Amino acid sequence: MKICVAGLGIIGGSVCLALKRAGYRVAGWNRSKQPLDYALKNGVIDEAAQSFTDYDVVYVALPPKATVEFINNNAFKDGAIVSDICGVKEPIEKAVYKQKRNFRYVGCHPMAGKEVSGVQNASATLFDGANIILTRCDKTDAAAFEEMCTLAEDMGFKYLIECSAGTHDEKIAYTSQLAHVVSNAYVKDGEIESCIGFTGGSFQDMTRIAGVDENVWASLYLENANNLSEKIGSLISSLTEIKQALDEGNAEKLTAVLKDGRQRFESGKNFQPRPDIFVRKLK
Repeated sequence: MKICVAGLGIIGGSVCLALKRAGYRVAGWNRSKQPLDYALKNGVIDEAAQSFTDYDVVYVALPPKATVEFINNNAFKDGAIVSDICGVKEPIEKAVYKQKRNFRYVGCHPMAGKEVSGVQNASATLFDGANIILTRCDKTDAAAFEEMCTLAEDMGFKYLIECSAGTHDEKIAYTSQLAHVVSNAYVKDGEIESCIGFTGGSFQDMTRIAGVDENVWASLYLENANNLSEKIGSLISSLTEIKQALDEGNAEKLTAVLKDGRQRFESGKNFQPRPDIFVRKLK
């Protein structure tokens, strides 16, 4: 099987290294030259891709708009699997199926990452024990989907989540994008200028992802704006409840609000997937 990864950032580079560790030969492509040169020199990839028609599987690890442009403007091998690794799925899926394709599409989202970026931070072990989401619809080729499951297992993922692109975007707005937004907003308080010596695990957990690339994440937020805006509104409502209790000095109300949050958190740990979400243990 011949595999190519287009987009050699931290995630694309880690896909390359994880597949190489599993014994696959992996080619790479990047929009700019420096990451490609680094990947070749440091063994992240085995070769630079010249034509995408040479490959049986092409992972596209680019931002949303760049992913659509890449898929629309390149030729692929008949019957090849093309899989994007974007943090949003529905806009990509819709763009792919706007026209007839000679390849088989499967949406993919590894639920792993770091607060740093760049191929120099890629790791063969980044996905070990992590979750991966694969999306499917009535146009998804069943054999291609299973092939992507096999590759996911070979890369070290532990659980595979199967759902629609719409469900993916709805859940990711809450579990990933909202967390990044909160972290970004949290560090804008002036207190951060003089907090050295006053921080512990709570502060580190809240601020770890505040320094991610704004260009990458802004594009993801905008592609999922309706879902994310709804989650931000819900968070504002919850924070307002706490603020009102504090402003009123109402201990009973504050305790009740905090108790409700604790109970919801505890009940959320009892994993019960929705009927439209399927979980498969890989390892």
